[in-house]
Amino acid sequence: VQLLESGGGLVQAGGSLRLSCEVSGVRLSMFDTAWYRQAPMKERELVAWINNPGATKYSDAVKGRFTISRTNAKSTVYLQMNSLRTDGTAVYCCRATERMGTGNYWGQGTQVSVSS
Repeated sequence: VQLLESGGGLVQAGGSLRLSCEVSGVRLSMFDTAWYRQAPMKERELVAWINNPGATKYSDAVKGRFTISRTNAKSTVYLQMNSLRTDGTAVYCCRATERMGTGNYWGQGTQVSVSS
């Protein structure tokens, strides 16, 4: 099983980025998926979550600015990030959790840096 994130980079405050997470080795429709982030010197936090029917949840810090989506046919999860702030600087990782089993998989992460 492999989760491969891409789309990170350096952006100015107020800008946008779209992260992608390609999942291979499992059937994505059997998994709930989420994006987490970890900023320097801080604990990892949940950013956004989406299940197979498409229900979503967001942290209060990103609600209204970030959108999580997924395409099972492409086995990919996305995170559209708008109106980025400097506190969005972090390594962003995706996670896939098996709904009817014990599978729990993480990607290596992609760096997002937001400058003022």
